[in-house]
Amino acid sequence: MITMDDIIREGHPTLRAVAKEIPLPPSEEEIKLGAEMIQFLKNSQDPEKSKEMHLRSGVGLAAPQLDISKRIIAVHVPSIDPEKPEDELSVVMYNPKILSHSVQEAALGEGEGCLSVDREVPGYVVRPARITLTYFDEQGEKHKIRLKNYQAIVVQHEIDHLNGVMFYDHINEKNPLSIKDGVLIIE
Repeated sequence: MITMDDIIREGHPTLRAVAKEIPLPPSEEEIKLGAEMIQFLKNSQDPEKSKEMHLRSGVGLAAPQLDISKRIIAVHVPSIDPEKPEDELSVVMYNPKILSHSVQEAALGEGEGCLSVDREVPGYVVRPARITLTYFDEQGEKHKIRLKNYQAIVVQHEIDHLNGVMFYDHINEKNPLSIKDGVLIIE
C-alpha cells in the first residue's frame, strides 16, 4: 500500500527526468502499481482513511513521484454531484500522450498543489482548457478521450510529471497572480 513516505519530494532527480514508455501490454508488476496508485488516491480522499494513514489528499499521481521512471499515471476525480455519484474520472493510464489541445487556456482559481511539493506555491498555472489524448489500459487496449477544464488540468499536471516538469514551472515568475485576458478561471 502506498503512503506519503513512498512519494519523493521536489529536488529529487527522478522528478526532473523524462520517464520511459512501458512495453505493452503492461506487466503484472505495472498493473499492480497502477491499482495501488488509484487506491492511494481513493484513500487520500476518504476523510477517515486519510487521517488514519496521514495522507494528503490528491486527485492524481504519476509513477515518477514514487521514484519509478515509467509513463504511468493514475487519476481519481470523484463526483461532486450527489445526483450523479459515479466518479467523474477514475483511471490508470499507461503511456498517455496528448494529441491536441485547445487554444482556450484555463487555470485553477486556487492554484495547483502537488503531493511532491510540501509548500504553498502561489500563482496561476495556465494550461490548455481542453485536450485530446490517447492512453493504454491494463489490457494494453488503446483509448482516445477528450477532457476539459478540471479533468484536463489534472491529467496535464500528471503528464507533466512524466516529462520532468513541475507545476510551478508554468507560473509567471515575475507576476505569479497575473492572468491574460480570456483565460478561464476554474473555481
